[in-house]
Amino acid sequence: MIDAVEQLSSTISVVGACSAMAVPRATYYRRQAQRRKPSSDADRPVTPLTSRRHPRQLSDEERQNVLDVLHSERFMDSSPGQVVATLLDEEVYYCSERTMYRILDAEGENRERRNQLVHPEYKKPELLATGPNQVWSWDITMLKGPVKWTYFYLYVIIDIFSRYVVGWMIAESESASLAKHLIAETCDKYDIGEGQLTIHADRGKAMKSKLLAQLLADLGVTKSHSRPHVSDDNPFSESQFKTMKYRPEFPDRFECFDQAKRFCQEFFDWYNRQHHHSGIAMLTPEQLHYGQAEVILEQRQKVIEAAYRAHPERFVNGPPSVCAPPQAVWINPPVERKVVT
Repeated sequence: MIDAVEQLSSTISVVGACSAMAVPRATYYRRQAQRRKPSSDADRPVTPLTSRRHPRQLSDEERQNVLDVLHSERFMDSSPGQVVATLLDEEVYYCSERTMYRILDAEGENRERRNQLVHPEYKKPELLATGPNQVWSWDITMLKGPVKWTYFYLYVIIDIFSRYVVGWMIAESESASLAKHLIAETCDKYDIGEGQLTIHADRGKAMKSKLLAQLLADLGVTKSHSRPHVSDDNPFSESQFKTMKYRPEFPDRFECFDQAKRFCQEFFDWYNRQHHHSGIAMLTPEQLHYGQAEVILEQRQKVIEAAYRAHPERFVNGPPSVCAPPQAVWINPPVERKVVT
């Protein structure tokens, strides 16, 4: 039937032939395409790769010239856009910026071509405290003064085990000499022995000063610093500052230095003696720092056991027990690696 349509279409149109023979045109065209299709891949004509060069493609010699220019000492640190612009000003043109990028990509060089500053890898600080006066953390925060762009500087040293503020100072400037005075006075107050204490801080100018480093070396105190731009490396100081600045009585601005000093005196007295800290089983920092925790927890346990005996039905999980503070406090605890067997 297809052959008859083909013969008839030589005298009339394909449309007329298909209509006369009642053959769908789609069927006719599909059969014609199948007849023209090679029977196997071997019958298909193969065009050599060497003959497939696009007429606008650079020759091998031109491509190598572009690479030589990009690799030259003059342009080795320049981007293709810079190279094209510089050469155009000198009335020289090799190819477009996009073509240079394609050539570099083919050579595996499509990356930042300029020499980059390589920052050193800073080791993550891992500090452990199992008792008071083993690890202190200190930092400086700014308190807004009476007018715009005026500040008072609050220096605070906190014991990470007990959360007790062991030393603080407010000043009108930030300097290494003031920090040295505060740390020396605090170490003397708590009779810190050589090799007993580690002091951790961020990488502020005062914290990294040679003046302070020399003091710590003389005292036999180990210094530790956070990694750059990692606030989580100094969490205890950051948390203490947040507690202070979120107090309802914390003002938007301090009218004078004396007001700021009075506020800090009242705040740190409250923080150390009255603030029940959630991180240390709702004890106050003073209670834990001076070894009063055991007696207080025993008293709490007696109270809660009496409540259980009076109304056991209210304690659905059985006899209650008070929470105990952590026995070890870390700055960045080491990650436990699972051993695959």
